[in-house]
Amino acid sequence: MTYKHTLYASYLGYITQSIVNNLPPLLFVTFNERFGVSLSELGFLVSINFAIQMLTDLLAVKYIDRIGHRRGVVLAQALSTAGLVLLGILPYAMGNAFVAILIPVALNAVGGGLLEVLVSPIVESLPGEHKEKKMSLLHSFYCWGHVAVVLFSTLYFSLAGIASWRWLPLLWAVVPFVNVFFYGKVPLCAPVPEHLRIPLRQLFSKKVFLLFLVMMICAGASEQAMSQWSSLFAERGLSVTKAMGDLLGPCAFAVLMGLSRLLYGIFGARLKIRRAMGFSAALCVLSYLIAVFSPRPLVALFGCALTGLSVGLLWPGTFSVVARAFPQGGTAMFAVLALAGDVGCSVGPGLVGWVSAGAGLPMGLLAAAAFPMMMLVSSVASRRKTA
Repeated sequence: MTYKHTLYASYLGYITQSIVNNLPPLLFVTFNERFGVSLSELGFLVSINFAIQMLTDLLAVKYIDRIGHRRGVVLAQALSTAGLVLLGILPYAMGNAFVAILIPVALNAVGGGLLEVLVSPIVESLPGEHKEKKMSLLHSFYCWGHVAVVLFSTLYFSLAGIASWRWLPLLWAVVPFVNVFFYGKVPLCAPVPEHLRIPLRQLFSKKVFLLFLVMMICAGASEQAMSQWSSLFAERGLSVTKAMGDLLGPCAFAVLMGLSRLLYGIFGARLKIRRAMGFSAALCVLSYLIAVFSPRPLVALFGCALTGLSVGLLWPGTFSVVARAFPQGGTAMFAVLALAGDVGCSVGPGLVGWVSAGAGLPMGLLAAAAFPMMMLVSSVASRRKTA
C-alpha cells in the first residue's frame, strides 16, 4: 500500500464522522413515536454527543501522542462501528429506550471525537506539496458524507419503510468496519518526536496561536449557526414547506460547503490560502445578510446555501495555516484546535437560539454574522504577525 491509500482511508474516516453525527437525528422522530423518547431527552442526546466529543478532544491533548496515530484511529473506527451496530439493536433489547440510545450515541461520540483529532494530522504529515489542498479535499468528504447520509437514508425509508429503520445503522456500520482494517494496513508517517515537539505551554504563550484559536472558534460558529437553524428558518421565517426548506436549506448548505472544499482541493495551487480565507469570511458575512434581509424567500434561501460555500474553507484552511506556522506542534496541537472548533460549533447555534428567543430568528442569525466578521479580522491580524 502507498500513501494514496492512507488518503483514501482518511476520506472514509471523515465520512464515518459524518455518519455518526448526522444519522441519529434522522431517526429522532422514530425514537419519539415508536419508543416514547421525549423531545427533552432527544435534546439531551444532542448535548451529550457534543459534550463527549469535546471531552475526547480535551483528553486527546494529553494522551493521544502516547497512544499513537494508528492505534487511536483504528480504535475510533471500531467504536464507530460498535455504536452504529448497537443503535439498531439496543432499543429492541433494553427496557429503557433512552439509555439504549444513549449508549451507542456515546460510543459514536468518542469515535467521532478521535477521528476529528487524528485524521487531519495524519494527512498533514504525509509527504508532498500543497498540503492545504489535501486538507481542503479531505474535509470535503465530511460534507459528501452528510449529503450521502441524507439521500441514502431517505431512499432507504422510501423503499423499505420507516418500520425497518433498525437495519439502516447496520448498513452504515459497514463503512467504519471496513476502515478498521484499511487503517490497520496503510502506511503512516511518524508523528513529531517528543523532544522536537513544541510544548503546548509555549504555543499558548504566542499571541498568534491565540488568534488561530479564535479563528477556529469563529469557523465552527459560522458553519453551525446556519447549518443548525437553516431548516427552521426556512420553514417558519420564510414560510416555505419543510421539504423545500430542507432541500434548499441544510442540504444545499452541505453540498455547497463540500463543493468549495473540493474546488480548492483541485485548483488551490493557483490561490493563496490566506487570501482565499479572507474572501471566504467576507462572503460569509454577505451570505448571512442576504439570508436575513432579503424580502424574497428564494433569495433568502440562496443566502443560507451560499453560507455553505463561504464557510467551506474556514475550518480546514485554519488547520493548514496553523500547521504551516507551527510544523512541530504535534497531534496535541491539532486536538486543541479541534476543541476550539467544537466550542465554536456550540457557541454559534447557542447564540442564535438565545437572541432568537427574545428578538426572533432573523435577528438571531444576524447576531451570528459577528462570527465571520471576527474571522476576517483575526485572519488579517494573524497574517500580519506571521508575515
